[in-house]
Amino acid sequence: MSVLEEVLADLAAESDALDARVHRLADDASGWRRTTPAAGWTVAHQVAHLAWTDEVATLAARAATGEKDPWDEVVLGAMNDPDGFVDAAAADGAAVTADDLRARWLAAREGLATALRDLPDGTRMPWFGPPMSPTSMATARFMETWTHAQDVHEALGAPVAPTDRIRHVAHLGVRTRRFAYAAHGLDAPEAEVRVELVAPSGEVWTWGPEDATQRVTGPAYDFCLRVTQRRPRSALALVAEGPDAERWLDVAQCFAGPPGAGSGARP
Repeated sequence: MSVLEEVLADLAAESDALDARVHRLADDASGWRRTTPAAGWTVAHQVAHLAWTDEVATLAARAATGEKDPWDEVVLGAMNDPDGFVDAAAADGAAVTADDLRARWLAAREGLATALRDLPDGTRMPWFGPPMSPTSMATARFMETWTHAQDVHEALGAPVAPTDRIRHVAHLGVRTRRFAYAAHGLDAPEAEVRVELVAPSGEVWTWGPEDATQRVTGPAYDFCLRVTQRRPRSALALVAEGPDAERWLDVAQCFAGPPGAGSGARP
């Protein structure tokens, strides 16, 4: 199985877990219209955002093969309303019935998987940040699906046990260390940071040189909550050794866009 197929399989599993939680909910304030930790967003907004982003990512994949006009329209809309286009898309999507929204989301995720599989090897897709490979896009979509699912599970009062699928989020969190500094208007330090995280299964995941003098250690689940800004540092069992590692955990952010507002930020 290719790396892309592995990520897509985990993305499908994570989406299925979220779908299992929402598809039987009532279409009212007790279910789909219940508020979530993201300010102003209900469960419906969360799912609508996932549907919209999958659709937009599909347009980006098609743009990589020459079908540029639909993608260019999305970019133009974002440029015209950089601070509000994400919220506006979520609000529009959340305005329909739960059945219609769920159907849209399920179709969007299948459409994106097909579009990514159809891209030739070596293709780079346009995006709101740097161009991305199909595997990188699938990883980003996993991160967002997992992150917004956390908000939904918390809103419904029944968090789910993390799985080792969160390695994709942890990997993205490590890979975006320099970006996190830049997003906060800071210069990224040159020193390497060793990251050692304990997976839900008990396996230890590592990144960076073993002899690095600066380190971040702790539960992988806590690290994922931090880099997606779902929890403040004070609520997590993460340990930083060294000033650069300390600063990184303060500004950690694995999603594109301006710095988030902390717990409940929307990637």
